[in-house]
Amino acid sequence: MSDRVVLAYSGGLDTSVAIGWIGEATGAEVIAVAVDVGQGGEDLETVRQRALDCGAVEAYVADARDEFASEYCMPALKANGLYMDSYPLVSAVSRPVIVKHLVKAAKQFGATTVAHGCTGKGNDQVRFEVGIQTLGPELKCIAPVRDLALTREKAITYAENNNLPIATTKKNPFSIDQNVWGRAVETGFLEDIWNAPTKDVYDYTDDPTFPPAADEVVITFEQGVPVALDGKPVTPLQAIQELNRRAGAQGVGRIDIVEDRLVGIKSREIYEAPGAMALIAAHKELENVTIEREQARFKKTVGQRWTELVYDGQWFSPLKKSLDVFIEDTQKYVNGDIRMELHAGRATVTGRRSSTGLYDFNLATYDEGDSFDQSNARGFIELFGMSSKVASRREQGLAEG
Repeated sequence: MSDRVVLAYSGGLDTSVAIGWIGEATGAEVIAVAVDVGQGGEDLETVRQRALDCGAVEAYVADARDEFASEYCMPALKANGLYMDSYPLVSAVSRPVIVKHLVKAAKQFGATTVAHGCTGKGNDQVRFEVGIQTLGPELKCIAPVRDLALTREKAITYAENNNLPIATTKKNPFSIDQNVWGRAVETGFLEDIWNAPTKDVYDYTDDPTFPPAADEVVITFEQGVPVALDGKPVTPLQAIQELNRRAGAQGVGRIDIVEDRLVGIKSREIYEAPGAMALIAAHKELENVTIEREQARFKKTVGQRWTELVYDGQWFSPLKKSLDVFIEDTQKYVNGDIRMELHAGRATVTGRRSSTGLYDFNLATYDEGDSFDQSNARGFIELFGMSSKVASRREQGLAEG
């Protein structure tokens, strides 16, 4: 039997051409693997058939939407994962689940190599290959665009010469990656960082300049996970999808950032993540109510490191697994409701309630019913400032001497 290569297949021009290109360059048979992480677009059965028509010997389709939402997006939510305080890891969290299915298919179909469509300038090549090396250390990796010099011009010529069933005449000016957690847009005129995004950049969100009437939503969480919207039970996938719709209609979740890539270059990225950004805002506020102060302070440090690891393609690393344990432990009391107003590009928290919260009205109030003993404050301040006071006395004494 010929060697086999599993290809991460999107159904687009580059990966369709890569099927024959890999075969000619390596002599191997190609198994195309398409993973549905909520990216929308074409029906995956259509994508599967196209892979076969382009020369794949097998085409494997995985519906990973619920798996992706529950096992990948929810950990990102619990960590409040925002790279550079802005980017909710849209592409970064999808790569590990795709890798999982690529390695599974390689073992199922007896492949020795896994291929992906990344270039040599981006983060995804690292995310794919580090993940593949971790889950399938016996597998080799190739990247046709990077390793076999498959340019877009060559891809178009190859598709036309071989009568492949893929459109080759229209060139989208942008490079787009999307899933249920959000949408990433780059290249084209956006590479001039002075240029403002035009309306055609966006798809998940409507223009917040002329919003509809404000939309109020109540999000119910259990142990850090959304379980209901406006009292109606939802799965994680349903929660993200519904908030993509409602927050997206208000223009929530538009992000324009110059981002530090893992490979050492800066890149201008446009993101749309209405559901993700609304959920993270709600989750962070519920944590403010339910997590003890010192634990909350340290969780910010852990969450930032967790985010960096995931961004850098280290989803399966020992450190990330250890941080998972800490983050999961912090979520046991993150239960309750957050009321948000979605309007004009903003997701604003207007109410919170929790049966496991640490907010004590009688301690916080300045009105009748105050149970806080204010006489304790003087001694507390004296002790709290003692070290600074002693150090200051030393400095003054040395200065005078």
